[in-house]
Amino acid sequence: MQTYTPPLRDMAFVLTELHDFSQLTALEAFSEVDADLAATVLEEGGKFTSEVLLPLNATGDKEGCTIENGVVRTPRGFKEAYRQFCEGGWSAVSAPPEFGGQGLPETIGLMISEMICATNLSFGLYPGLTGGATVALRKYGSDELKSFYLPKMISGEWSGSMCLTEAHCGTDLGLLRTRAVPQEDGSYRVSGSKIFISAGEHDLSDNIVHLVLARLPDAPPGIKGISLFLVPKFLPDENGAPGERNGVLCTGIEHKMGIKASATCQLAFDDAKGWLIGAPHKGMQAMFAMMNTERLGVGIQGLGIAETAYQSAVAYAKERLQGRSLAGVKHPELPADPIIVHPDVRRMLMTMRVNAEGCRALGAWVAMQLDISEHAADERQRRDAEDFVALMTPVVKAMFTDLGFESANLAVQTYGGHGYIVDHGVEQYVRDARIAMIYEGTNGVQALDLVGRKLPAHMGRNLRGFFHPIAAFIAENKENPMLGEMITGLERALGALQLSTAQIAERGMRDPEEAGAAATDYLRLMGLVGLAYLWAKAVVIAVPKSFAPGPDQAFYAAKISSARFFYERVLPESAALYLKIKSGKASMMALPDEAF
Repeated sequence: MQTYTPPLRDMAFVLTELHDFSQLTALEAFSEVDADLAATVLEEGGKFTSEVLLPLNATGDKEGCTIENGVVRTPRGFKEAYRQFCEGGWSAVSAPPEFGGQGLPETIGLMISEMICATNLSFGLYPGLTGGATVALRKYGSDELKSFYLPKMISGEWSGSMCLTEAHCGTDLGLLRTRAVPQEDGSYRVSGSKIFISAGEHDLSDNIVHLVLARLPDAPPGIKGISLFLVPKFLPDENGAPGERNGVLCTGIEHKMGIKASATCQLAFDDAKGWLIGAPHKGMQAMFAMMNTERLGVGIQGLGIAETAYQSAVAYAKERLQGRSLAGVKHPELPADPIIVHPDVRRMLMTMRVNAEGCRALGAWVAMQLDISEHAADERQRRDAEDFVALMTPVVKAMFTDLGFESANLAVQTYGGHGYIVDHGVEQYVRDARIAMIYEGTNGVQALDLVGRKLPAHMGRNLRGFFHPIAAFIAENKENPMLGEMITGLERALGALQLSTAQIAERGMRDPEEAGAAATDYLRLMGLVGLAYLWAKAVVIAVPKSFAPGPDQAFYAAKISSARFFYERVLPESAALYLKIKSGKASMMALPDEAF
């Protein structure tokens, strides 16, 4: 069965021990936030997600969304859960106080998101899309639009969507055809069709605020001619209530392999009234503000699936009796031993465990830098944090979702035949996790973004925030007996990453296909090095505490064992990745197109 207990102890470890929580409390915006408040918020979030959202996960998957005459209805229980979600203030956790938000750090907000995604990924997409839309509106919208729309969106009374994709163009948005014609009153009339629009139509909120990419009549071709528009489902009346229906209609919903309780819509805009966000022809700038927010959010989806898949697999492995331990009978009172005694089952469980805990640690590192980039008083500190977040966003999106899908598959394998049927619910994790590797830019596109944009940006300056702390940690812990061979493994992995970086920079300048051929392996290698660094830091913290008697002794001992497994069974992949990157594009590109 689908099993989930909020991992609050590990979240606390990541927030207050592995990372320096005082980095956040030192910021004026979070001066009233302390570890106790963070723990309370996370505990309450855990209760809501496990008690309200988890019971709707399997039923929502079975029932799915329905459409009739352009009206989309979510599965039973979703409207009531959404009302509780909004009334509990969960839609406003990290939103700005000036628009009705609680103003908590995004670091805490993303941990709440992890629990939402772990318990009901489909549900999480509705407020998740709203969150991305509010970021773009807050950064690029006019004061009038912000003051009118943001409070209602942050409260959850109104929701949001991102309308980018069209049937003939996905990632290549320069090909889009949706048009926007200026009107005398300063508004625009938007016409065109969009597909794959998550939360584009539903019955959860009173209004839906669509952010739509379109072209003005005088737009230059390509991505330089794209503008962004706010187009509400209902045009608000003079009192701010949803009024006349705008010219936007849901013409269908996609029938998907997963996230079936999330409405993925086809939308038709027919002279729909909208308002420009940002400058004309600068829509990509505003779009990337919400896109990067969503990419981090999608990475957290992978983490959420990894955690709940792990917990479900552990629960089954402790109960399922089959065979006897290779080392001798472990439970003579039973007709067979639980499968958790078998090495290969433990291989799968440990892989899932280090996937989830490692990604949580890395995600929090990025989230803290995101908070610093938004709120630090020092301009240099903000810039350095922005560089780090820019570099790591594609890594979080791609690697976390790769590992989430891997963990979901391992959960099914742990269950065996019982995992392949729907009764236990773990096959849903595989189906739900698969989309995260595709939307908001496929993981291959994330890798291209990393090597094509993020590495060369500012003459390689983005890399400093990643390379420098890891190199400093290695230098400080060269002789640290607590780490033993781990420090050697980390140093070798970092060396492989540095050599790969230099090779991509040198070869890529001569031949862009060389960078493209190395991109996916390079992203994975960077992610592994980041995880290795954080696992080593965790060991330095955990070893002395593992000797102190008390309720946390087992937690720290498990952290050390998990780190050892990561270094011995996962990090060695870094050597193979380096060899693949070093081999270049030749074998990949040698076969003529017609030979395929």
